Amino acid sequence: MDVEDFTMIHFVLLISRQGKVRLTKWYSPYSQKERTKVLRELSGLILTRGPKLCNFVEWRGFKVVYKRYASLYFCMCVNQDDNELEILEVIHHFVEILDRYFGSVCELDLIFNFHKAYYILDEILIAGELQESSKKTVARLVAAQDSLVEAAKEEASSLSNIIAQATK
Repeated sequence: MDVEDFTMIHFVLLISRQGKVRLTKWYSPYSQKERTKVLRELSGLILTRGPKLCNFVEWRGFKVVYKRYASLYFCMCVNQDDNELEILEVIHHFVEILDRYFGSVCELDLIFNFHKAYYILDEILIAGELQESSKKTVARLVAAQDSLVEAAKEEASSLSNIIAQATK
């Protein structure tokens, strides 16, 4: 199988209706200045589109596929010849997993638990390619990560109690 046969996602953006960026993940190299310009251009382009228009736009020789869920726009940039419907499915897959994890995800969940959203995205996509299509597998991996974090917090707490006792 040729490298060109895979769908390559160049970046993922989550933008609020007010134009605030809630999550970005870059799989292609962009300088910080270029990233800022991309965010400004795309938020202006996508937020001004009518709700009855299709969910993808041609932009700078790429295709940006987006879907609005509640107050957030989930956007993914792919090559011109990639399948838009496949990318809409990847977006929906990501949203379903976020919903399952947070119990009906909202913008505040992503603001206060952005690290979890990144972790979930990293379980689904690696280097801009879909790696895990099973919601159960992603949920199991995220639950395992949560239990590791909890165990580390408990250990740190008990260590700080031991140190506090020793320094009295």
